[in-house]
Amino acid sequence: MLDPKITGNTGDRNKIYFLIIVIVALLGTNAYLYFRDKHEGERFISVNTEKDRLKLEVEKIEVELDNVNNLNIALSEELKQEQQLARNKIQELKNALEKSQLSQIELTAAQKEVKQLRQFVKNHYEQITKLNQENILLKSERDSLVNSVNQVTKKAEKLIQKNQELSKKVKEGAALKAINMEVVAFRVKNSGKQVAVKNAGPAQKLDITFGIAPNELAEKKYYKIYIRVFDPAGNLIADEKNMFDANNQQMQYSEMTTLEYDDQKESYTISWVNPEEFIKGTYAVILYADGFTMGKASVTLK
Repeated sequence: MLDPKITGNTGDRNKIYFLIIVIVALLGTNAYLYFRDKHEGERFISVNTEKDRLKLEVEKIEVELDNVNNLNIALSEELKQEQQLARNKIQELKNALEKSQLSQIELTAAQKEVKQLRQFVKNHYEQITKLNQENILLKSERDSLVNSVNQVTKKAEKLIQKNQELSKKVKEGAALKAINMEVVAFRVKNSGKQVAVKNAGPAQKLDITFGIAPNELAEKKYYKIYIRVFDPAGNLIADEKNMFDANNQQMQYSEMTTLEYDDQKESYTISWVNPEEFIKGTYAVILYADGFTMGKASVTLK
């Protein structure tokens, strides 16, 4: 038979071993639970940190997209659609990242989509920048062309002005000029004979006699000669319907006649019959040809 003391000691040792095993198991379980909770907490913190980072990334991408619009470039329909797709994706990611919790799968998917979105916006920005540079180049070329056209136009205008001035000078140089111009009053007898008078009472008409200065520039042709007669009070004696252009303005004339200039005839005479009665004083007569003043003279009647 076994010694009771030995049997009792063995039972106590078994209990001690059992207790040790239980304690070790409890410690192991507690350690497992501690590390598991710690890992879960770290994972939760990591997920939230990544989620916040992704939110910030999405906001940056949205700002970059807004900056594209600030370039004020007229977009094609294709670029407008691309930009709208990007904005739709930004809103989707914002909504997804607003969830209180994200699984690892959802987080990974969000990371992938943010990366794709960033590349998409980068490509979109490059397209817009290229388009902007092309527009700047086209504007520069257009401005250069407009400037060249303006310069050519100004040169053409100056040339036209010079030609006009030259033409005017040539025309002025070619204008007929009266010389030795004289005005005499006449009365006409019943026989038709004309008698020169110095008094206003019997006077009926004025004869304007003149020569024409030699002019190599003047054309040898028929010229319309316009006559303007002013009474002693300075009033033009003319029909208001009789109009002509001279010295860059429109005027009334008292009489119009035609004469031939051939650079051979020494003297010309034009008669003007007064539709009114002559009065005492000085009558002034001005002749015009080809739009320029030809000559002036006067006669004083007593």
